[in-house]
Amino acid sequence: MPARCYDAVVIGGGHNGLTCAAYLAAGGLSVCVLERRGVLGGAAVTEEFHPGFRNSTASYTVSLLHPKVIRELKLAQHGLAIVERPFANFLPLPEEAGGGYLKIGGGLAATQREVAKYSARDAERLPAYYAMLDRVAAVLRDLLLATPPNAGGGLPALLGAWKVAKRYRALDLAGQRDVLDLFTKSAGDVLDRWFESGPIKAALGFDAIVGNYASPYAAGSAYVLLHHVFGEINGKRGQWGHARGGMGAITGAMARECEARGVTLRTDAAVAEVMVSAGRATGVLLASGERVAAKRVVANVNPRLLFERLVAPEHLPEDFRARIAGYRCVSGTFRMNVALSALPNFTALPGTNAQPHHASGIVIAPSLAYMERAFFDARTRGWSAAPIIEVLIPSVVDDSLAPPGMHVASLFCQHVHPALREVAAGRTWDDARDEVADLMIATVNRVAPNFAASVVGRRALSPLDLEREFGLVGGDIFHGALSLDQLFSARPVLGHGDYRTPVRALYLCGSGAHPGGGVTGVPGHNAAREILRDVRRRR
Repeated sequence: MPARCYDAVVIGGGHNGLTCAAYLAAGGLSVCVLERRGVLGGAAVTEEFHPGFRNSTASYTVSLLHPKVIRELKLAQHGLAIVERPFANFLPLPEEAGGGYLKIGGGLAATQREVAKYSARDAERLPAYYAMLDRVAAVLRDLLLATPPNAGGGLPALLGAWKVAKRYRALDLAGQRDVLDLFTKSAGDVLDRWFESGPIKAALGFDAIVGNYASPYAAGSAYVLLHHVFGEINGKRGQWGHARGGMGAITGAMARECEARGVTLRTDAAVAEVMVSAGRATGVLLASGERVAAKRVVANVNPRLLFERLVAPEHLPEDFRARIAGYRCVSGTFRMNVALSALPNFTALPGTNAQPHHASGIVIAPSLAYMERAFFDARTRGWSAAPIIEVLIPSVVDDSLAPPGMHVASLFCQHVHPALREVAAGRTWDDARDEVADLMIATVNRVAPNFAASVVGRRALSPLDLEREFGLVGGDIFHGALSLDQLFSARPVLGHGDYRTPVRALYLCGSGAHPGGGVTGVPGHNAAREILRDVRRRR
């Protein structure tokens, strides 16, 4: 019998691929998802990394997952439960930075009391700062589910551009200036204008460098800060939380909904090539030699991976290939999971019994200047001598992740050079991984002196490991830098911001498309809408 031809085949079983597949199936299409690894979920997976210890392997915290996706994919009914952090961030300050600590979140009044320890003026200004951020974030939220207008796209693109401009014009002049500032300026410049004390600027500025290989004083870094605040948890905007069972609980719930809608899910199915005939995608060739025919191909992979490795160059315009070659994929991220025999005992806030700060985001980066030095260190010597680390300990609220009385911690570490060989005398990340992992543990130990002794197991992922394991080119967790030239209509390339590519019937549905990175489900949702439109129009 002839092989089956699907209406759509999705390359990559990460959260956006699963989201897109579920919506396509709901639209009546036959869909097959092909995942290279042996487990679905992409970078949002939960795996055992040390005997008896499980944790989120790459992505590690929840906020940006869109409520519409949660609701329409019935994720809660499929078992997804998200526990809110007691407060957003805990910033322990080393003695050389003055000691003490800062807690952000838990209500405006509580945050103001914390900030007032360092500056009464900053505490007074905090409500106005949050209000400004909320106004601009509201504009961004309105754009999340919109398909970006394409340059040269005729009347539909002009109408799309008008809708975007209408949202912007609805703001007063001060609000329009704030949008301009947050889309173009550095986070450091914005925060320096608002605040005077180092700890609050560090706590707020940390969001600007998460996954962003840049100084907090780099132009455009304010947008990355904004990108990290538009989410919500359990109906509460700006909140962050832990998924019970790790990030794999999100993609596990998505996979169950896909199965309920009739989607074919395949693992250990690496795609080697997108098949193209007469300028149209016709399916994929697997590494095993198997061909999977489809009327449409949907790629949930980094744009550079798709267009440089999976699509033959003769099927792409020369200028498009040149633009993709220049598409920046750098993240500066070193990711670790550690198994712990005890909770960290912070000098600034002692205690090894579970306390609220243990269940929050623990940020080791006492100032914007510290963050800037970390970036320049990585650029010149390969990794930061004093790195930036966010520690999350999800086992405080989820005892399924570790044996009784023990814990797991996620360490999201920056900055490291994605291409180490360029600056480290020929050393590779395979050579340096353990040395850098030791440094990360020692850095946490400086603010929690029992930490190193409590580590009973660990797994470290360098930028090279993130690329090999998850297809994150350059270790970039966002599938491409969130810079102004790689956002909205220009993501990944101007003229192809609407999830369609130069190859007919080939689409992007991953974080390399609007609105970018993070576990949102939005690119998958939006791409499915455009694909179904093309199906109805018989394109």
